[in-house]
Amino acid sequence: MVIVALDTNALMIPVELGIRLFEEVELLLPTPTFIAPEPVLQELLFLKSGKGNASRAAKVGIDLAKTRCQIVSTENTAADEALMELSYTHQTDYVVTNDLSLRDRLLGAGIPVIGVRGQNTLHLMEP
Repeated sequence: MVIVALDTNALMIPVELGIRLFEEVELLLPTPTFIAPEPVLQELLFLKSGKGNASRAAKVGIDLAKTRCQIVSTENTAADEALMELSYTHQTDYVVTNDLSLRDRLLGAGIPVIGVRGQNTLHLMEP
């Protein structure tokens, strides 16, 4: 079983970039199981209270997280730190993020990352 953790911006990709997130990941990895840390869900709940495209993307992200992911608790309350925690404790095999700073931290720690390539596809980055 391959565990894939999703960052806040990953769950917003379907609206913001028009990428079919889960289908694209499934093209890269055999039978992934998707998880989202609780702080990611909290971040999406905060973003949905805003206006415009980000609010709409956050609402879709919440629905996706609740229907397609297992929501997992972490000791860290910040989304990025929660994803690092899951990676360090081997509770995830890959992290999907479009956050360059987080991507670099994960790759530096030996964690494979899935991110956006071009405008409409995802690709796998190995450490």
